[in-house]
Amino acid sequence: MTDKERFIEIYKKNIKREGADALLEYLCGPSSDFFTAPASARYHNSCPGGLCSHSLNVYDCLKDFLTRDSVREKYGCNPDEETIAIVSLLHDLCKVNFYKESRRNVKGEDGVWRQVPYYEIDDKLPYGHGEKSVYIITGYMRLSREEAFAIRYHMGFSGVTEDRDVSAAFVKFPLAYALSSADMEATFFIEQ
Repeated sequence: MTDKERFIEIYKKNIKREGADALLEYLCGPSSDFFTAPASARYHNSCPGGLCSHSLNVYDCLKDFLTRDSVREKYGCNPDEETIAIVSLLHDLCKVNFYKESRRNVKGEDGVWRQVPYYEIDDKLPYGHGEKSVYIITGYMRLSREEAFAIRYHMGFSGVTEDRDVSAAFVKFPLAYALSSADMEATFFIEQ
C-alpha cells in the first residue's frame, strides 16, 4: 500500500464530520500538492511525498503515545479516533503548495560545480505555521477547540510564539503536548 492509499484509508475510516469529504477532495485534486510535496526544504522528509509520509509518521507516533496509561488516566488525554486522525494527518496542511523545486550550484568533492535540485519556500499565504493549518482546515470543516489548539501549537517551543502561550496551551489541552511530542518524534527520530 502506498502512503497516499494509507492516508486516504485512515482518513475515510476515521474522519466523518461535515466537510471532511470536500477537504479530502481538495487534497487529492489538482490544486493541491499534498501527496507529492516534501515535508521540509532541507531537513526531515525533504523528498517528493515527504509531507504525506510525515503526516502518517505523526499519526503512528501519536497513536503510540496515547497508549500510555499516564497520558490517558493521569493527564486526561483521551481523544477519539476522529480527533487523532484529524490532528495528526492534517497538522501540516500549511505546507500544501508551500515549496517549489529549484536548482542551485554545489561544488563537488572533485572541485567541479554542478546544478543540484532542492526545494525553496514559495509561501503564497504567509499566515504562520500551525495557525495556517487551522485556517485551511476550518475552511472545510469545524474543529473542536482542543483540535485547533493541538494543531496550532504542534511545533511546541520551536515555534515563534511566546513560551508562556505554548506552556498554557499544553496545560489546558494535553492533546497539544501529545501532538507536539509525536511531531518531534517523527521529525527527529524516524525521518532523520
